[in-house]
Amino acid sequence: MSHSQNHNTLINEDLAPIEQHQRKWGTWNYAALWISMSLCIPTYMLASSLIEGGMNWWQAILTIFIGNSIVLIPMILNGHAGAKYGIPFPVLVRSSFGTKGANIPALLRAIVACGWFGIQTWIGGASIYNIFRAWNPTLAEIDNSGLFPQLLPMLCFFAFWLLNMFVVYKGVDSIKKLLVFKAFFLPVAAFALLIWAIIAAKGLGPILTQPSQFNSTSEFFTYFFPALTGMVGFWATLSLNIPDFTRYATSQKAQVNGQIIGLPPAMTFFAFVGVVVTSATALIYGNKEWDIVKLAGKFDSKAMVTIAMIGIVISTLATNIAANIVSPANDFSNLSPQKINFRLGGYITGIIGVLIFPWKLIADPNGYIFTWLIAYSSLLGPIGGIMIADYYFIRKKELIATDLYEANGVYKYNNGYNFKAIIALLVGILPNVPGFLIQVKLIDATIFPVWINQLYNYAWFVGFAVSAVVYYLLMKKR
Repeated sequence: MSHSQNHNTLINEDLAPIEQHQRKWGTWNYAALWISMSLCIPTYMLASSLIEGGMNWWQAILTIFIGNSIVLIPMILNGHAGAKYGIPFPVLVRSSFGTKGANIPALLRAIVACGWFGIQTWIGGASIYNIFRAWNPTLAEIDNSGLFPQLLPMLCFFAFWLLNMFVVYKGVDSIKKLLVFKAFFLPVAAFALLIWAIIAAKGLGPILTQPSQFNSTSEFFTYFFPALTGMVGFWATLSLNIPDFTRYATSQKAQVNGQIIGLPPAMTFFAFVGVVVTSATALIYGNKEWDIVKLAGKFDSKAMVTIAMIGIVISTLATNIAANIVSPANDFSNLSPQKINFRLGGYITGIIGVLIFPWKLIADPNGYIFTWLIAYSSLLGPIGGIMIADYYFIRKKELIATDLYEANGVYKYNNGYNFKAIIALLVGILPNVPGFLIQVKLIDATIFPVWINQLYNYAWFVGFAVSAVVYYLLMKKR
């Protein structure tokens, strides 16, 4: 592929296609990737927040399993282009949004990752604070009710934040050893926690007989559908930028089978641990504890608390770099491939992650599911719908790979922007705006009809469907 001087602004080392002979990832690499990404503290909190919200054990597990099976579909569909052409996500969306317009979905995706980065960094910082508390019980619990928590937890948060930035400075290779540690530590820790809960609650029987808190079927479904949207939202980010990983696949079969083997089973297993442990805490402590960091802080032995917290800190650091820095660093790099490299992209991610006030996002389980997960799924669902409509229905899986890197190629559209994709994106986001504004208490629920307010509970699905259809119709109309 020859790149004359005036075209080189659309390519750099990170964005260039991976040649066939360089693609080494087989089925088990993808399975391992998903097992490693699923075994993270937010997955545990996802499951336990459903129990806290009133579900019983099997309702929570089923919700998570269905959600992950649904999100597997766009994962595999969007993964196809990565495996076929060796291109990353910011380059793939050039075919639908245009060579410059691709920055819009890339930035929306990046901002969400910055939020996740903040949440994980807060979990790590809170764990460090709880080590201090174990050895000095006079320290107060973290108080998230105000705008900022107390000074010492904030200092712990910034200490952990600096550790993340140091890894970015050293380069991503420095994280590999931590990922290996995590791959061994977290399954063992999850298993130990499961055994502790079963023994402390005197068997699995009492845990699994904890009733659902819903009094009627309609009450259950009122909670179930937003919760399901939250579960889909959990991986909505990766269902877009999965080509960043599938571009290394030896074959389509490898990425498809690897994702099927890895994603739903790993998420469901780790969620099961979260569900059992949270249900057990109701029996052991008299109230449900959905936050694993707080739970580990309640153990009797100081050494146990310290070991648990150090484990959470290390595995959170590993997950954070792998899942929440690599992708946005690429997305920011796409803005200006000549000026922004991986390291600078990582720093930008870190700064936005603090400005997003992560301690407020996970102060309570409802904020975690209803505000954070559903709100961002309403931005990412429409992008997913447009990508799939474009690749499968407009282009029939045929892209001109060289033109994705050419400023004047077929994907130039109107000065680099495909306005039909931008219109479809806005039309897909629009139906979810009233519900979001009510959720964050900016408007009164009586302004719009009830059915419009409730669309927000299905945000990802609504956005995905609306944008896909609008985009298809606009592109067909010449």
